[in-house]
Amino acid sequence: MYTRPMALRSVLDPKYLEYSLSKQYEIGEWTECLYWLRGLNDTYRIRTSSGFYILRVYRLSISESDVAYELAVLTRLQDVLSSARTSVAEPISKKDNGLYTIVNAPEGQRIAVIFRYLTGTENMLHDDKSCFSFGRSAAELHAAMDQIALNQPRFNLDTNFLVTQPLERIVNYIGAHHHAAPFLREYANAMMERIDAAARQGLDWGICHGDMHGNNNAFQEGDSFTHYDFEWSALGWRAYDLAQVRGRKRQLEDKKESLWTALLSGYRSVRDFSVQDESAIELFMKARRLWVMGLEVTFIPNDLGVLDYSDDWLEGFINEFRSYGIV
Repeated sequence: MYTRPMALRSVLDPKYLEYSLSKQYEIGEWTECLYWLRGLNDTYRIRTSSGFYILRVYRLSISESDVAYELAVLTRLQDVLSSARTSVAEPISKKDNGLYTIVNAPEGQRIAVIFRYLTGTENMLHDDKSCFSFGRSAAELHAAMDQIALNQPRFNLDTNFLVTQPLERIVNYIGAHHHAAPFLREYANAMMERIDAAARQGLDWGICHGDMHGNNNAFQEGDSFTHYDFEWSALGWRAYDLAQVRGRKRQLEDKKESLWTALLSGYRSVRDFSVQDESAIELFMKARRLWVMGLEVTFIPNDLGVLDYSDDWLEGFINEFRSYGIV
């Protein structure tokens, strides 16, 4: 198995991507391909004779069915949102009408998709007007999602996704006999009980964006937002979607309450958000933190390195979870 060099995660040469992809699209002659951003996936900016485009090369663990679901959500939403102030990222069709390509990488096969380049700016949601507009756009997105039906197999954004799976990854990383493992199990069980109890009260359920934290998944142009990064889109509680915006880090502490009120007002100007949904926001903010911890664990061995994810990292999360008073 190790008789030849192996890679955990590679950064593909832009020239290789141009060679592999340029002839498959009718977007003009490629004049530039720049490695633009390293995130969970790799992003490149393409310049052609017809303008700019964004190329996303998904990480190895993302399957064809994952990408097919995301692209199906986007293409169906484009039709529903054609006359709305809200829009979504547009995948570019290839000459054969396909929307993605499998490319070879040192670590294995990865999937590449080209999107139309988005204009506008990332709004930091630091004022009431911006938060009202973003809330209204989030509601328009959810309303559009209520109108689409998808047949592709997909996970749900349920307690298994938010709590059980992250717990398993975390305990596997620290070791089942680590002194923190019993607390994490107790905390996760209490979290699931609370989410189940909230769900029994009646929470809005439907297709969600899945990562709607408002930091880097929407661009604003004028009074409209274009949403992108639908990698985690799936059926789930809409309160979980909005909880991610509520828990964003880039707002002044003394303004968070008024900004949240403005965002909810914007959302409710389009569609209902019940008292039960609103009361579940704080709970889903806490669940999101456990999910984030589990996500980090996924990338520590192959991508992040263990140096910054040892005792201090673990104790930071443990102290945070204890502060919630759930257990």
